[in-house]
Amino acid sequence: MIIRQLMGLNPWARVLVTFLFVWVLFVLIFYSKLNTSASSSSNAAADGEDSLKRLERAVQQLEQSKQIDQELRSLVDEYMADAGTSADRKQHFIDELGSKLEQDGGAGWLALGRPRNGPSLEYERLRRRVDTNTQELWNLVQSEVTKVQKQAQRSAPELVKPLNAFLSLAAEHKRSLLTDIDRMRTVDGYEAWRHREATDLSDLVQKRLTRLQNPENCSTARKLLCRLNKGCGYGCQLHHVVYCFIMAYATERTLILKSKGWRYHKAGWEEVFQPISDTCLDSNGASHASWPGQTNTQVLTLPIIDSLNPRPPYLPLAIPADLAPRLMKLHGDPIVWWIGQFLKYLLKPTGETQQMLENGIERLGFKKPIVGVHVRRTDKVGTEAAFHGIEEYMTAVDDYYDQLELREKVDKRRVFVASDDPKVIEETKTKYPQYEVIGDPNVAKMAAVSTRYTDSSLNGIILDIHLLSLSDYLVCTFSSQVCRVAYEIMQSMYPDASGRFRSLDDIYYYGGQNSHNREVVLPHDPNSHDEIQLRAGDLVGVAGNHWNGYSKGKNLRTNQVGLFPSFKVNDKIEIVELPTYPDVK
Repeated sequence: MIIRQLMGLNPWARVLVTFLFVWVLFVLIFYSKLNTSASSSSNAAADGEDSLKRLERAVQQLEQSKQIDQELRSLVDEYMADAGTSADRKQHFIDELGSKLEQDGGAGWLALGRPRNGPSLEYERLRRRVDTNTQELWNLVQSEVTKVQKQAQRSAPELVKPLNAFLSLAAEHKRSLLTDIDRMRTVDGYEAWRHREATDLSDLVQKRLTRLQNPENCSTARKLLCRLNKGCGYGCQLHHVVYCFIMAYATERTLILKSKGWRYHKAGWEEVFQPISDTCLDSNGASHASWPGQTNTQVLTLPIIDSLNPRPPYLPLAIPADLAPRLMKLHGDPIVWWIGQFLKYLLKPTGETQQMLENGIERLGFKKPIVGVHVRRTDKVGTEAAFHGIEEYMTAVDDYYDQLELREKVDKRRVFVASDDPKVIEETKTKYPQYEVIGDPNVAKMAAVSTRYTDSSLNGIILDIHLLSLSDYLVCTFSSQVCRVAYEIMQSMYPDASGRFRSLDDIYYYGGQNSHNREVVLPHDPNSHDEIQLRAGDLVGVAGNHWNGYSKGKNLRTNQVGLFPSFKVNDKIEIVELPTYPDVK
């Protein structure tokens, strides 16, 4: 009977039940050995007392093993009873089992074939590359078929319908494939490790920043002075503070933020967010200089990143060498995670700001699942960014929900719309009645250029970014720093949220960053005068992704500038030696 039940289970269940039987057998053998040992010990008077102590310790260990055994039995019974439940439920079972096995010193992990230090770097990078390149293949297919459709409308209209049918079926194939890739992640046995590793890494960085910002003696501490006076919008100013903080981390100087007279709130940062130090907020010091100064200069003043000279190698997009091996394994875009950690430390709301955020969530009825859409309309459209109709954004939103519904039941398709134009929210509600559209037209009005630098506007943009970061997925233009900030904050909420976005224009970048290079992994010979030659090992300075299967960049070997297939390169992670803060554990 037991054998028949085993044969009816899937491979995971069979492995788990087999392991359970082996464990029970081990317990029985261990128990019989103890009985034998106890009998022998009673005949040896000289060693009686010592043997009794050893026996008591062994019995205690046996009781612990029995307890773990019982918990394993319960987990297996639960799994067998719920064999028809979702993949998430099964993964929860596996994670619970892994936690119990860890109590056994890790032996159980070996029995399950899962090392305690997680997957290999090669496995994680390959898994993410398959996911990315599947999307790139779809970008190419969609772009090329759309071109043919436009030609067919003029010269061969009878082809339009079959082309539409082909594109629809191809989209289904793409969604199915991406769903299977995602399921590989959830059932590969490493998901519990990913969550633990993300928590451990974040805790380490936050402790280092806390240590840096709270020196033992503020009067003698080396400091880095950053003035919150950059003439730009809110997202840009947040990135200015993050740049200052990275410089402070790299030079082991306590960051002093001078924010009185801040154009968004004259009273300063500390009335909106908590102070960035508990013990050291003044810029007093025995010696002062502008960057770069000297090592023994107590207080250095930073310029904005655009005027920084000399430019150190640890500016974005670089990550610290001591964290790089772990971070590259955990995350698909390590620099975004790194920036997100500084924002996590900085953006701790005061009680009043926290209350405003909670009231906003309740007032708008914000709940999941939800896609955050940021539509920029006023000051930058036509200069820094092109115009994108709401239909472009919502096409990406539709695609996300179509994908999601292959994995779970969606009770209602929701979208949170943030914009500097209140008409966008009403337009979305009118054109997409099947969606629950959440957004505040009053916040959008305050985001207009004429009223941007007021307390009401500041609260509005803080709330918008907060809700965008809490969304399950982002659709926006990465030319907007507001959306990039929301994307960076989002990284601290998941082990890896690098794929939770769709940008209608730029790839991710950090204003004032050092070069962004990609390494060629597959050669390419140009098929047109717009394309460039690639050889394996070449470095390409990437300028952007056209989201049609091609990216644009400069081959640093040949100095050619042009297009190349996006799937033929990998990001080159910039790694620099930075302080390791050995006193922080």
